[in-house]
Amino acid sequence: MMLYIEDYMLPCLNKKLFGIECMGCGMQRSVSLILQGHFTEAFYMYPAIYTLILLFGVIVFNTFKNFKYANKIILTLAILNAIIIIGSFLIKNFID
Repeated sequence: MMLYIEDYMLPCLNKKLFGIECMGCGMQRSVSLILQGHFTEAFYMYPAIYTLILLFGVIVFNTFKNFKYANKIILTLAILNAIIIIGSFLIKNFID
């Protein structure tokens, strides 16, 4: 018997209560798609997935080995992620 990650995904409470997707909708499915090797589909599901992975990778790397411009890189990636997340939220809910 194979276990599928989709069986354990949390439903979006915001979507159930208010009928619109939240800013995190699609992240779990996007990670699942990456684990299955569907990289393009993962991007379309949640456009910020790769920049988030990069951001968390830099944070983890910086935790163990501090490097010179870590704070600037982390801040830049955080701002970029915020722009992508807010932009995709607005497109999904109000333009699509």
